[in-house]
Amino acid sequence: MDFVDSKYIGLVSSRLQKFKRVKADLYNFRCPICGDSQRNKNKARGYIYSVKNNTNFKCHNCGASMSFNNFLKELDSVLHKQYTMEKFKQGHTGKNFVVEEPKFEFAKPVFKKKLDLPKASENPIAKEYLENRKLNPEKFYFAAKFKEWTNTQKQTFYKTDCDEPRIIIPLYDFDNNFIGFQGRSLVPKSVKYITVMLSEDSPKIYGLNTIKKDETVYVTEGPFDSTFIRNSIAMCGADADVSNLGFSRVVWIYDNEPRNAEIISRISKTIDRGEEVIIWPTSIEQKDINDMVLSGLNVMDVLKSNTYAGLEAKIKFNNWKKI
Repeated sequence: MDFVDSKYIGLVSSRLQKFKRVKADLYNFRCPICGDSQRNKNKARGYIYSVKNNTNFKCHNCGASMSFNNFLKELDSVLHKQYTMEKFKQGHTGKNFVVEEPKFEFAKPVFKKKLDLPKASENPIAKEYLENRKLNPEKFYFAAKFKEWTNTQKQTFYKTDCDEPRIIIPLYDFDNNFIGFQGRSLVPKSVKYITVMLSEDSPKIYGLNTIKKDETVYVTEGPFDSTFIRNSIAMCGADADVSNLGFSRVVWIYDNEPRNAEIISRISKTIDRGEEVIIWPTSIEQKDINDMVLSGLNVMDVLKSNTYAGLEAKIKFNNWKKI
């Protein structure tokens, strides 16, 4: 991590609640994008870290991930201008900013049955994006100003300038209560997905309100993929714990990326737990279910013939992975 990055981490640290230096090139704090835990204000799941001389931000609550440059731009546009100037002029000392610590006010969750937003089908850009992916725009919503609308549901963003439009993917519990949502960006180079939960006790899972517990439940990596799979749910962020949800049978579906270390680790852990998992045939080149559907594959047939567990899963997995 270079001097300029370290300097501006120090400058912005006063705006990050529960900020602390964990070790060299690793800092921890409450995520300012999602507000982190509403119930436990001591939880801090935002990190700034350095990998191969690149400084990055990652939140293990909402899943937001970006470069430190973009994180600083999101947090403080004035400080960001100073930062970019210094990056171009390595060695020049900029004006020392004194920044005010943000105050996070967390509203008590209020569950709703319906969203006060237009359907994605009513916005031409959102509708075109979804239909091009063979997704039904009637299932999703559209927020022209995502940050502003999010704050009406739960106080999350302390700054709403540089707002942007997003497709809203609603999350409901088994009783059809509105418990959270994902915002899918329509703007290039923006954080692709931001997850906001209205209740810390609710699982970050899409599709609970449509599931049949006594049938096979498929678990996908994203909501869009799950819409193509019968009786499926989707993880919204980190791996979801479904062990206490009362499902009779669970099959895990991960993206078809045999060179992705994180996906390989997740599949390996799933097999070690003795659970069923999809191991994609090596003849399939598409990375996710949505791309497979677009290519004309009958995904349900592929799933039924490539579900494995135990020793057979380990053998198939070892033949599939590339690292």
